[in-house]
Amino acid sequence: MPGPFQFALLERLDRVLALAERALERLVGPAPDAALFARWRAFRWHARGGNGRLVPVRHPQDFDLDDLIGVDRAVERLVRNTEQFLRGLPSNHVLLFGERGTGKSSAARGLLTRYGDRGLRLVELHKGDLADLPDVLALLREIPQKVLVFFDDLAFGDGESGYRELKAALEGSVEAPPPNVRIIATSNRRHLLPERRSEQAQARVDADGELRLGESLEEKLALADRFGLVLGFYGFDQPTYLEIVEHYAKQAQVGLPPEELRAQALRWALDHSSRSGRTARQFVDDLAGRLALAESR
Repeated sequence: MPGPFQFALLERLDRVLALAERALERLVGPAPDAALFARWRAFRWHARGGNGRLVPVRHPQDFDLDDLIGVDRAVERLVRNTEQFLRGLPSNHVLLFGERGTGKSSAARGLLTRYGDRGLRLVELHKGDLADLPDVLALLREIPQKVLVFFDDLAFGDGESGYRELKAALEGSVEAPPPNVRIIATSNRRHLLPERRSEQAQARVDADGELRLGESLEEKLALADRFGLVLGFYGFDQPTYLEIVEHYAKQAQVGLPPEELRAQALRWALDHSSRSGRTARQFVDDLAGRLALAESR
């Protein structure tokens, strides 16, 4: 049997472990309550004064993936990857890139709307929270649900920190990523980091005819390459823009002759220098409001 010295040592060790646990909790926040993830679908990482915690988003913005028009191939591949993830099959982290207003953020939110009832959860982090990403992943590892860690409008300037933490979380850390977590990010840039003409000039063809990139450009490309699924959301032509307008106008029950609807939609796009899905939705919202106001007078 252990003697008095061993008992005292064990008691001291228990106290040290308890103190260490409380210190760790102060640094990264308490372990997430499983009941919270059973009740709420969306969360954001709230970091203040060095203490971070997961806060439920009580009124997440829903979006129907069927409302995305003109990006069918990208949405189809995104949905397939999410199905694989939810079923415990091999799946990838996702980068959605492309022009503003083409539906990248809506596609990410739409996954939560479609799959929330099947246990999918979404945790939003900002670029400034990237230093906390390892702690967030450690917390999420302990919950039973499948989680998308979401970065919206992600891009890095020269000299900005944070992208190395993201690169390590995607692939490259000695610790295996949580199997119940995938990262999804949106960006206007394909490679997340700015590319300089001088860096492109460093590329060369070696003696074997292989293209060799410069070291700085290689590092920038390596970040995006760690997303296994990179999907482009490209700008719309005029027919696609008008198709989106007609789709939203039908939903809003806008009673306007088709020719007049198209003429006003094109004027709106010209005034806003954009033919995006966001522009189409904003036009229909404005039109529906103006018509309802006129009828109420």
